[in-house]
Amino acid sequence: MSQLTEQIELALREKSIPEKAAFFPKFFKAFPGGYGEGDLFLGVKVPDQRKIAKQFFKEISLKELSELVQNPYHEMRLTGLLALVYRYEKTKTEPGKKELVDFYLAHLDYVNNWDLVDTSCHHILGAYYLKREKNLFYDLANSDQLWRQRVAMISSYHWIKRGDFKDALALAEQLKNHPHDLMHKAVGWMLREIGNQDFDVEMGFLKKHYQSLPRTALRYAIEKFPEELRQDFLKGRI
Repeated sequence: MSQLTEQIELALREKSIPEKAAFFPKFFKAFPGGYGEGDLFLGVKVPDQRKIAKQFFKEISLKELSELVQNPYHEMRLTGLLALVYRYEKTKTEPGKKELVDFYLAHLDYVNNWDLVDTSCHHILGAYYLKREKNLFYDLANSDQLWRQRVAMISSYHWIKRGDFKDALALAEQLKNHPHDLMHKAVGWMLREIGNQDFDVEMGFLKKHYQSLPRTALRYAIEKFPEELRQDFLKGRI
């Protein structure tokens, strides 16, 4: 481990809260059979991780970022990914951005819980592929790995916020009947975000698919609907 990586770990450990370290394994399902099985936690709150990532992201090398992202401790990985996001957002050249995208894709095996996915993929992959072909995301959606599939869906958040819904809707349709509730939540969340931008687009999708949507996905998708309309969807009256 490099001196800078050790410095970051020390900074994180100084912010460790024992109660959080005890709680996080339950929250992130790190117990045997859970989706985060075997993950380790220091007990550091996300705002503190963001501050540390902002402190170091300009000077840290990709080799040192790799050490962070591959670290067994969850907060080390998240801090590394946050630093990567900040680096990407400050990078102006296309070759520089491509290098960071390639780094992210090479480390996808370590983007292995929902918060790690949700705080990084749309800022990096979603941003880079906004005006590019989206084949990568259909390949990720077709994988048999939950976190890669969630990366595919949540990356579309960047496009949705800019009024581009086509691939987000296609990915939602492809992934809507995934067996895991974390994908149901991801699909429902992205549908809700589409509705925040264009209510009629979300309504069109839901009218076609709501009866086959898992209940969790539907509840997420219609969370902000007027109560009467919510009940119409939940009771199958549409």
